[in-house]
Amino acid sequence: MAKNSGPAAARGAVIDKREAILRAATSVFAEKGFFNSKVADIAKAAGVADGTVYLYFKNKDDVLHSVFDRAMEEFIAEGRRELATIESPEARLRRIAELHLKRLGADRDMAIVFQVELRGSIKFMQEFSAAGFAEYLDIIRGTIEDGQKSGAFRTDLKPIVCAKMIYGALDEMVTNWILSNRSYSLEPMAGEVLKVFFGGLLVK
Repeated sequence: MAKNSGPAAARGAVIDKREAILRAATSVFAEKGFFNSKVADIAKAAGVADGTVYLYFKNKDDVLHSVFDRAMEEFIAEGRRELATIESPEARLRRIAELHLKRLGADRDMAIVFQVELRGSIKFMQEFSAAGFAEYLDIIRGTIEDGQKSGAFRTDLKPIVCAKMIYGALDEMVTNWILSNRSYSLEPMAGEVLKVFFGGLLVK
């Protein structure tokens, strides 16, 4: 009997092919733009037949959503693992920011898809907000609430508003990094964002 035969091997092959298509799609969307990309472009980049893409995805829209869903699942899982070992709410917020910029800074194609292609239409933005993004914001919000309960953070601020502000600032750092002609590491910008968030601009 062949070592790599049977149901487990078949499931592994399916997962590998699906992952290959998602990786190829990320590169194609980043290079050509979502609306200018064709399923045939994705198939070619993944090294599969056009019809193979449709075995795993309904259409090109489904591929884009799957790219986002997979990335968010991985990011949230990694974040929860790391945050579980950190007690200080301030340190947890700092780590969230670092992970956000580290992950996108390590994959420019993914960053372009997140910052540009997912925002190409109101439809995508609505679905983007309703999906893993809400769970991600909830992690930030919960961390801020923990800080308020412990007395580390002010209690006269709305946690969800603060969470959106932090996300918005990090989001802008990624956009600037993509558009910049300079080459620099994105992760250290987390410290600059939180320096302003924690300390503000006023000299006290």
